[in-house]
Amino acid sequence: MSIQHHISDELLLGYASGTLAEGWSIAVATHLALCPSCRRRLDFMEHAGGEMLEMACTDVADDTSWAAMKARLGEDKASTPTATAAARTPAKPATAAGDVVIPEPLRSYLGGDLADLKWKALGRGAYHIRIPTGDRETSVRLLRIPAGKPVPEHSHGGRELTLVLKGSFQDGDALFKRGDLEEADESLQHQPVATPDEDCICLAVTDAPLKFRSYLMRLVQPVLGI
Repeated sequence: MSIQHHISDELLLGYASGTLAEGWSIAVATHLALCPSCRRRLDFMEHAGGEMLEMACTDVADDTSWAAMKARLGEDKASTPTATAAARTPAKPATAAGDVVIPEPLRSYLGGDLADLKWKALGRGAYHIRIPTGDRETSVRLLRIPAGKPVPEHSHGGRELTLVLKGSFQDGDALFKRGDLEEADESLQHQPVATPDEDCICLAVTDAPLKFRSYLMRLVQPVLGI
C-alpha cells in the first residue's frame, strides 16, 4: 500500500498539541494507523515541541541557541527509523493479521470490523453509519459508495476530511486509495466517483452541512442529516 495523500501540517500539529475536536482526531488517528510516513512526522513534531519547551525553560539563552536546536533536530530527524510508530495513543499502526479492514481507533467507535456493521441506506445504492462523538463541532460517519457511482456534486460550508478505508475514488485528476486522506474546504466544489472495481468505504468528517448542487438532494438533506 502506497499512500499518496497525507495529513496537512496544520492538522498534524493540532493533533500533536491535543487541540483538535474529537471528530477530526478520529480521522487523523485512523490515517496515522495506516501511514508510517505521517507517524514519523508526528514523532518529529512531538520531539521538536519537547526541545522548544526545554529551551524556553532554560535560564541562559544566547544567539547560538536557536541554531543549536535546529542542528539537533536535524540530526534526530535524519536518524529516525522508518518503522517508528506514533507515541500518541490511540494512533497505533494497523496490523496485517487476518482480514481486518478498519484499524483502531475507528474500529472501537464502530464496535467491530466491516462484517459487524449495520448500514443505513442513503439512496442510489449508497449507505452510511453515523458515529457518535463527544464533541459538538463535527459530524462523523462511515460511507459506502457503490462501485463506479458518483457522490452528488457538492461544495462545503466548512472543512471536510475523507479517509479511504477500502476501495478507491477519483476526484478530478486525483486518485484516493486505502489510507489516502482528502481535505476539502469552502473553496472546493467536486463530485468524487468510486472506481468501478469495488465499493468505496470512507470515513467522512465535517463541521458544516454539505452544499449540494442538486435541488432534490437539498430537499432530502434534512432527512439524511448530511
